[in-house]
Amino acid sequence: MVNTPAVAAYFAGDPSRTYQLVQWLEVLHVLDEVHPVCIVLRDPTPAPVVAARTHLPVHVAETLPALTELYAGLDPQVVLYCNNSPQNFDSLLDGRRLHVHVNHGESDKQSMASNNAKAYDRVFVAGEAAVQRYVTGLLEFDARRLVRVGRPQLDLSRTPLVEPSPRRTVLYAPTWEGDADYNDYTSVDTLGASIVEAVLALPDVRLVYKPHPKVTTSRTPVVSAGHQDVLRLLEEAAQADPGAGHVAVLEGDILAVMPACDAIITDVSSVGLDWLYLHTDRPVFLTDRHGDLDALREQIPISRCADVVDHTGIGGLTDLLRLRLERDEHQLARMAMRHHYFDELHVGESTTRFLAAVSELVALRAQLLAGPEGAAHAG
Repeated sequence: MVNTPAVAAYFAGDPSRTYQLVQWLEVLHVLDEVHPVCIVLRDPTPAPVVAARTHLPVHVAETLPALTELYAGLDPQVVLYCNNSPQNFDSLLDGRRLHVHVNHGESDKQSMASNNAKAYDRVFVAGEAAVQRYVTGLLEFDARRLVRVGRPQLDLSRTPLVEPSPRRTVLYAPTWEGDADYNDYTSVDTLGASIVEAVLALPDVRLVYKPHPKVTTSRTPVVSAGHQDVLRLLEEAAQADPGAGHVAVLEGDILAVMPACDAIITDVSSVGLDWLYLHTDRPVFLTDRHGDLDALREQIPISRCADVVDHTGIGGLTDLLRLRLERDEHQLARMAMRHHYFDELHVGESTTRFLAAVSELVALRAQLLAGPEGAAHAG
């Protein structure tokens, strides 16, 4: 007899997207102490990678009949989804579970609020900014599905991947190019080399390059070439000044890189918002590959408390970096913006909210299955 999990974390992404699930594993370990958790994969390829990172049971169901049989045996009460893979709909066919979309980060990317959300019983979001993203971006969306839980990953302590330095350390952390033009926010192919040159022109500086995992494996020629240009410039700088400590961190958790850094240059993605939450007192520079500042300010709230880097202003980036590292004029605005994205949450409280929200759904599912009397009690 298979041990019965209360919660199944479902992942139907291809191997290049395994990072989406991996970033949830430590949170799922905490949840497992309250409600037993298992992992359900649709592709066997990521199974060894996932199994090496968790003690949770990992199951693989490649076909719909196999998934149906697995759910019948496991009988999970709640199913969590960290992306919007088309194969999620195989799992959503099962009407005897409560289905929850938890996503894999808080971001202003257009893909973050899509009609896919209507398929889930609940959508866990970080805070007010995410609520507004869904309410204003979708037609006929029931906002009662939204549950504000913060970002539990930001509660976890991490072993630093980069040592502190007496030099001023600037983190360049670009995102990938997305699946479509509308969701392409990367600066690697358009501004990457210029950003690196501008940072390296600062005296007494250390540059840390931490790209999105999919940048390092990109099959888009201009992105791959841009990434190689950045690596080349970084290597040349490291050889010219070995004591500077310039480094490319191509693996590992970016949250473990941030503590050693004094400022961040990033694209529209979850990275800038994670920095906003954890390091509100440190400057943010946000890239705009499209060169439309008005649209950026309107659609991307964090841009209102950051310095924007685009083609027209890249020539002044060195001086602007120097100025912000000496006199940070946006700190108060960032404090207010942190509240907009993450409510008034402090470190530790997102996990509490997340556990409570899952527990409520576990109890609700039991009440709903109990019939009209249980459902009435649940209401």
